[in-house]
Amino acid sequence: MAERHPDAPAIIEEDRVLTYARLDKMADSIMAKFYDRKPEYVGIVMHHGAEQIAAMLAVLKSGAAYVPAEPTLPQERIDYMMQTAGVDFIITDNYCRTAKVTSSEMPDRSRPEGVAYVLYTSGTTGKPKGVVVENHSVVNYARAFESEFHTGPGDIMLQYSVCSFDIFVEEVFTTLLNGAAVCIPPAAIHNGSLAGLMRFVERHGVTIIDGFPYLIAEMNKLPAIPSSIKLIISGGDVIRGSYITNLRGRGIRIYNTYGPSETTVCSNYYRVDNAAPLDDGTFPIGKAISGVEVRILDKNLREVPQGETGEICIFGEGVSRGYLGNPPEQKNFVTLADGRRMYRSGDLGYLLPDGNIAFLHRRDGQVMILGKRVEPEEVENVLNTCPGIERGVVRAFLDEHGLHYLVAYFVAEESCTLHHIRGWLASKLTDFMIPEFFVKMRHIALTRRGKVDMEALPVVMKEGEAR
Repeated sequence: MAERHPDAPAIIEEDRVLTYARLDKMADSIMAKFYDRKPEYVGIVMHHGAEQIAAMLAVLKSGAAYVPAEPTLPQERIDYMMQTAGVDFIITDNYCRTAKVTSSEMPDRSRPEGVAYVLYTSGTTGKPKGVVVENHSVVNYARAFESEFHTGPGDIMLQYSVCSFDIFVEEVFTTLLNGAAVCIPPAAIHNGSLAGLMRFVERHGVTIIDGFPYLIAEMNKLPAIPSSIKLIISGGDVIRGSYITNLRGRGIRIYNTYGPSETTVCSNYYRVDNAAPLDDGTFPIGKAISGVEVRILDKNLREVPQGETGEICIFGEGVSRGYLGNPPEQKNFVTLADGRRMYRSGDLGYLLPDGNIAFLHRRDGQVMILGKRVEPEEVENVLNTCPGIERGVVRAFLDEHGLHYLVAYFVAEESCTLHHIRGWLASKLTDFMIPEFFVKMRHIALTRRGKVDMEALPVVMKEGEAR
């Protein structure tokens, strides 16, 4: 895009605007520091901003893959991610600040079949697992995005998500590859009120917001939203008709999207602003995007009849290489007899008469917390490593709006305080994975087979708030 639109805005921040030419030069300056080392994987542990995006572009242009992590993550988690990915080195904010701006263009060593990035997701083994995504999958997704949403020069995408989740890939790379601009709020606005965020959106003329359903539900409560917004994209969890009652009729296109990180951001789109929800109040996840095929299969991988429940299975350009190492979840990637790769999502759904797909729920225990997939088992495993905890169990519940929250049940030594437990979890897990409620138990009942009797655990009710 730097060649076609050198003077067009690429990144907009509160106090500066970087053109495509300037962003390209910044990326080259960062890359010049390590280009001769020919790295394979490069860690990026940086704060939100233009330099972070430039560092990612530098890594990709060098032919390497980036492994992102927020500096605010627990250090133990960052160390685990970087060590298991085998990064050659880590780029930090200071590393980028010391890069000297150069006018010379650096050769592009990227390859379609090369790895673009590794994102770590929650794992059943108690450790996060790295999803390996290739360059051609990202390019295919950018093309599919442009084909559906018709974004391009003149559009401005709010860059709101953190870098370790794949919505960041949608916000940044589909935007830059299609000639639009990325608009990044400062930390104070990012972490502040929704009203403050909307003022920022209005001030900079943001046209696209890509967010989780809870953000859209909160926007729905506002008496007014910025007139510049033309497109709202929801992903990461189910979206309900009640979330958009006040957003309808404002000339804003609103979409529900679906897709695990393992299949490069999204595999399905469905426009909801002009559609009626299903009987359960949710919207369908729609049809497969360009370059991707989605089918509903039974346990023997045979297609089920229309209307019958089966597993959502994804084929095509979006399917990633799989996971780093060989975790148990690797079995969800299947190579078919014809050589095609398929990902078994673990999500259940069914085919509607019009060809759209309806999402039901997970087949396993995985849940969505603030739009991120969480394995309660991972949280439980960490809880049970806490000194003073004799036995811990983590269970997920749904609030009145269908949003998941976690409850931790534990038997502990008398000296083991809640402050101590929360601190232990915070040192090892990201904040959205920490249970909202903690229940101290005298003992935890077991079934005849020696498993935790989930039905015997007290129910902790939470008033439903569309967060």
